[in-house]
Parts: sequence; C-alpha cells; structure tokens
Amino acid sequence: MRRFNLAVLAAVTLGAGLTAVPAQAHSGRPLGIENCTTAGCHFDVPPGTYDVKVLLGGDTASSTAITGETRRALLPETAAAAGERVARSFTVNVRTPEGEPTGPDGTPGLDLALGGSAPALADIKVTPARHARQIFLVGDSTVCDQPADPYSGWGQQLPQYLRKGVSVANYADSGESTVTYLSEPRLWATVQPLIRPGDLVLVQLAHNDKTTDEATYRANLETLVAGVREKGGNPVLVTPIVRRWFNSDGTLNNGTALLVNGLGVDHPAVIRSVAAAEDVPLIDLTAKTKTLVESLGVEGSKAIYLYNEKRDNTHTSVHGATVYAGLVRDELLAQGLVPKGAVRVG
Repeated sequence: MRRFNLAVLAAVTLGAGLTAVPAQAHSGRPLGIENCTTAGCHFDVPPGTYDVKVLLGGDTASSTAITGETRRALLPETAAAAGERVARSFTVNVRTPEGEPTGPDGTPGLDLALGGSAPALADIKVTPARHARQIFLVGDSTVCDQPADPYSGWGQQLPQYLRKGVSVANYADSGESTVTYLSEPRLWATVQPLIRPGDLVLVQLAHNDKTTDEATYRANLETLVAGVREKGGNPVLVTPIVRRWFNSDGTLNNGTALLVNGLGVDHPAVIRSVAAAEDVPLIDLTAKTKTLVESLGVEGSKAIYLYNEKRDNTHTSVHGATVYAGLVRDELLAQGLVPKGAVRVG
C-alpha cells in the first residue's frame, strides 16, 4: 500500500495547478488519495454504499477524526505515534439528498473531511460495498443529520461506532411525527422500497406527535413495523430521548421531560406496548437518557443539550448526540442486533 505524506502531496498538486482526478477515471480499481487535499477528500461517485479504508499517521504524532457528507461522524479520533501507520475502515451511505430527506440535495458524490487535533492521512481507498448491512433510521430532529452547528442528532453520530460492513442510512427528518412521516412521499414512501432482507430499521418518532391521539399513534407505529417486515427488514422501536426539564427535586418525572403530549398520550409507554405486542426489539432510550440526565444534574446536563447555546432543552449538542449514540450502540450490541465485530467499543 502506498504511504503518502498528504501535506507534501497537496503542495505538489497545487503547485502543478492540477485538480483531483474524477472518480469515474478510475473504473475497475479503488479510488485513492489523488482525490484528497489536506482538508479532506471528494470522490465523484453515484449514490450507493461504499467501503472506505484509511491509513492514518505521519512523520510526527497525529490524531485524526473523519466526518462525511452532512457532518456525519464516520471515524472517531484516532491517535498514531510519530512514524506509525494505523489502518481503519468504515462503510458509508451516499444518497441524494445527502442529509435530511426534505432538505437540499447537497454535493454530489462522497465528501470526507479530516478533523482531530493533528490530522494526518497517509492513504485512502474507496470501493463499492458488496455485502454491507444497512441500519435505516426513521426519526425526527433529535435523530437526523443536522446541517449546521451547534445541532446534532444522535443518528448523525452513530456511524463512528460501526465498522466496515455496516452503514447508517439516516432518513430522520426535522419536525416529523408518525403522521407526517407516513404521509410525506420523500419519507416513508422513499425509505420502505430501499429496505432489504436483514436490514435494521430503527424508529424513533414521538417529539412532534403533540396532537396525535393514542389510537392513531399506536396504529402508525404498527404500520411502520408491518412495512419493515413486508420488505424482510427487522424493525426496532426506540423510545424518544428525554427533554431536559427538571422538577425542583432534581428528577425528570413530568410530562414535558418524558414525552406525554397534550392529550395525555404517554409516547414511551405506547412504544413499549407496541414493541411487546408485535414482538419487536425495543431500545428504551427514554429510560436510559432519563437516568443519565438525572445523574448529571441540572448543571452537568446542560452540555448534553443546547441549553448553553440556545436555551434549548430538546435538541442535543455534538457531545450530547455522541453520548446518546453510544447508548444506542450499546443496546444494538447487548441485544445482538449487530455482530460484536461490527461495533467499535471504547
């Protein structure tokens, strides 16, 4: 495998007045580091699923993280000692629109950005994924690929916890309820045909079902479960993350925090009930995030949400979304929903 010093490569490329070679010029072989600069890489590929293998490190100590497309965390920060090379791989979903399904198309192809405290990319190879398993996400703004700082959904941070062979196709969309997700053609009608046998479909919809009655909410969840199974996929119901809304005693035991709507519909309770009735795996993110937020307390939990930036107690920061994605990762592993070898731990 070639080991380039990316800074030298970029200087030579810019000095010669050249641009990155389009991906289609590399028919029949992996796409490589000639598509990169010091800031990141662009691969002119069509929508699909791609395996990415990177070689990190340089002459000095380095620490590199990789994000892609609409701010998706694809590889956690990875250290390499001076002169050391560290190989890592991941699988990425490329789609249009590249972020929220009802948002702008974004940039065609696959875009990767280098981050971390001292990024160093020695080499990279991009190839079409042949047998990748997909994890589809159906959700709202607390899950989606948020387009701009300081916002981040937990689904945006989930890919960094997964290894090559598993991709996250995040079709969560801001402002959606179970009602609108089923009725909007760019959402469920687009997602369902993409589901293949064996794919996981994680469903977290509750925050915007503020006026949905219990019978309708239950029926909508059952429709989503049946639709996943119709395609041979495996549905997973996820209770919603809590809102950071404390009682005077330091608990979150109130309807606002625990997603009970104005009609008295206890969304997490209905989700648990549907999961049990339909024999569907359940990730009780409400219970897990409640425990975590209460343990952090009124002050400590501010960093999880956007309280400091926006006085927002519903949406998460990048840090908070990463922590919550870790909770989802832990449940996927604990329940055997993904193989141990497909998950990054620690």
